[in-house]
Amino acid sequence: MQELAPVLAVLAAYLIGSLSFAVIVSRLMGLADPRSYGSKNPGATNVLRSGNKAAALLTLAFDALKGYVPVWLALAFGARVGLGEWTVAFVGLAAFLGHLWPVFFRFQGGKGVATAAGVLVALAPGLGLATLASWVIMAAFFRYSSLASIVAALFAPFYQLLIWGVTPALACIVPMSLLLVWRHEGNIRKLLAGTESRLGQKAEGAHAAPAAPHSKAKKGHSR
Repeated sequence: MQELAPVLAVLAAYLIGSLSFAVIVSRLMGLADPRSYGSKNPGATNVLRSGNKAAALLTLAFDALKGYVPVWLALAFGARVGLGEWTVAFVGLAAFLGHLWPVFFRFQGGKGVATAAGVLVALAPGLGLATLASWVIMAAFFRYSSLASIVAALFAPFYQLLIWGVTPALACIVPMSLLLVWRHEGNIRKLLAGTESRLGQKAEGAHAAPAAPHSKAKKGHSR
């Protein structure tokens, strides 16, 4: 059983990462599917475009937690079942990949910024905070979430190398950074064209989810 522990840990992390909280929270709060408006990205920034800050904050928190929790569990209890540093790194990467390609949502996921942040904070709190600080500074100055995410993603591996050096964590950090930049390809084009949406800008079609047809029929009948 101990030989299977690394495989099971990575698989469990991927499944946890596959929980698309942008879609789940929006459904529970009666909002439109975030994949139907704005950037069509199931992430906290696009949920914010619905105008519902509470939904965006919940999405942000849960997306970060699904990156943080698997890595924290692997670090806290993994040694008992033989999980080493390399496995912990792959656990973090698996949670991130689950967000990008979620098995529960037809492999249509988000860009992974919040989940990557959760993974980084769990791997090395100092690294996570430094990367988050980079995001906050860029977002505060330029008001573009995508630009802040790209810059933070590019800085993360350099922070790791300059401060903590070469460790197995790089097996997680480098692929995450490259994938984050790749997932923002469309945003990069919009930034260059000057058409990228700013933080908090409401999107068309981001209203509440339409009522079911039978509900409308009942209302008409009651008249």
